[in-house]
Amino acid sequence: MVRRDAVVAIATGAALVGLVGLGNPASAREASPSDRATAVGTGGAAATVDKRATRAAIDSLERGGNAVDAAVAAATVLGVTEPFSSGIGGGGFMLIRTPEGKVKTIDGRETAPMAMEPDSFFEDGEPLDFASARYSGLSAGAPGTVATWDEALDRFGTKPLRAALRPGIKVARKGFRVDQTFFDQTAQNTEYFDDVPSTARIYLDPDGTPRDVGSTLRNRDMARAYKRIAKRGEKGFYRGPIARATAKAAQEPPIAADAEHEWRPGLLTRRDIASYDALSRKPTKISYRGLDVWGMGPPSSGGSTVGEALNILEGYEPLGSDRAEALHRVLEASRYSFADRGAYLADPEFFDVPLEGLLSDSFAAERRGLITDTAADAGPVEPGNPYDDPAPTPRATIDREGKSTTHLTVADDDGMVVSYTFTIESTGGNGIVVPGWGFLLNNELTDFTYDDPEAPNAPEGGKRPRSSMAPTLVTKPGGKPVLALGSPGGSTIITTVLQIVVDRFDLGSTLPEAIAAPRASQRNTTTTSAEPAFIASAEGQELAALYGHEFSVATPNPPAEIGAAAAIEFLKRGRMQAAAEPERRGGGRAAVVEPRAGP
Repeated sequence: MVRRDAVVAIATGAALVGLVGLGNPASAREASPSDRATAVGTGGAAATVDKRATRAAIDSLERGGNAVDAAVAAATVLGVTEPFSSGIGGGGFMLIRTPEGKVKTIDGRETAPMAMEPDSFFEDGEPLDFASARYSGLSAGAPGTVATWDEALDRFGTKPLRAALRPGIKVARKGFRVDQTFFDQTAQNTEYFDDVPSTARIYLDPDGTPRDVGSTLRNRDMARAYKRIAKRGEKGFYRGPIARATAKAAQEPPIAADAEHEWRPGLLTRRDIASYDALSRKPTKISYRGLDVWGMGPPSSGGSTVGEALNILEGYEPLGSDRAEALHRVLEASRYSFADRGAYLADPEFFDVPLEGLLSDSFAAERRGLITDTAADAGPVEPGNPYDDPAPTPRATIDREGKSTTHLTVADDDGMVVSYTFTIESTGGNGIVVPGWGFLLNNELTDFTYDDPEAPNAPEGGKRPRSSMAPTLVTKPGGKPVLALGSPGGSTIITTVLQIVVDRFDLGSTLPEAIAAPRASQRNTTTTSAEPAFIASAEGQELAALYGHEFSVATPNPPAEIGAAAAIEFLKRGRMQAAAEPERRGGGRAAVVEPRAGP
């Protein structure tokens, strides 16, 4: 339950670091969902949306692995148990704090095939509708997940890739229990999965319905893919039979003769796959309330948009006279930051992203000056000018990012921290399981502004589409970690991370309270998407009545959820508090190596 203080307390970073978690984690491990979602202790910690993935991370730490080893181990399991949100057919972004206090990031975002053109998603002079673009080979980019794992382990890990893959191989071979969340996610795609025999064989019963809740789902083809990668390393995925099958599945979608939909051929080739490279990027960094907030730079818009919004909010001291006023300012700061995100964020290799301007205090002051005591008038607000010279004419963009994706956060006892968000884009990706290898292909290329060939984020050969993934780290100025977090949710990732940071560092919530709090997401739209509990809350009612905010129920509805965060807070005396969602996405799981109770 969210603390609802009459007056907002502005807490310093130093005071917040000492706050304690909820209850006794040792006795709570198999108790209620909310208790399983929180753990306090030493020796290392992990939080994910899945108990098997969290267990894999903790097992790795207990066997001497570091946080990177543990993060990749957990990710291999999520590729099996969260296949509609992640896996080796997709990509993502990893933020790493080294034991020496350096912050590094790896860009494992998918790339467009070299043959792709700005109008590749057009037919007869018109852009394809989203479903036609998504459920096709055309939406698949060269996957970056395996390269990310290999790069992270090679530079920062202590274990080889084959060791990190073992827990994923085990779960894929032995199977896992289908729960209601998995059933519901399958149901979203049933009519398309049924068109693709390689997909239907794994995820549908013979009658074409989702696998029953309580049944065991095994994916021996994915185990086979993992084993090949374990034996041959990164090349086992990017060259040879897996790469050939991946390219063929994109170019010639393996659909049934009686398929009910048209599945357009894609452009992805073996050469596109073989030439993929995970890149090192400079992290974003801003100062907020005396703390440093690190994020992911372009082509992700996560670090810049969260950072810009926080810069805007830092100018309010206190953030509000009560929680409703504080949340009004959070929503409006997000509105203006999203206007700038839509205009200026794209792959920096193809567009001059004005990152320094977007994250400058002077630009934040300009945007803050536009926020009034009421919500902005109906309709999107205009982007600002973060350039020193006149800005290029901004172009309106449409947000099509799916709310799938998954996130994990891991820390070890030596000060290494990993915040990792990865995805296949929409729930179920493009719907095509690569025959013989058990993994779904991504539909990341629909994250391009594919209906406007002149947009900064328009498709182009070799380009990485804009993303909202926002793996985030908060540290003290000297580099000591305070909080690491992230979330799935498409463009609502940004607002989820922003709301948790504000709840934690401005509004006096504990980390579990901040994660569980009802959410709203303003992304420069007329109405603010919100969870029903937010709309019904006292603050939601006040925001509507006194501040003029209009709310719409978050989609998909049901479950009408925003985000599914996983985070770790660093407490006194070497203790850590791991926290995951208590209810969203069926509830996550947090764990520590050595549980410790008390202040």
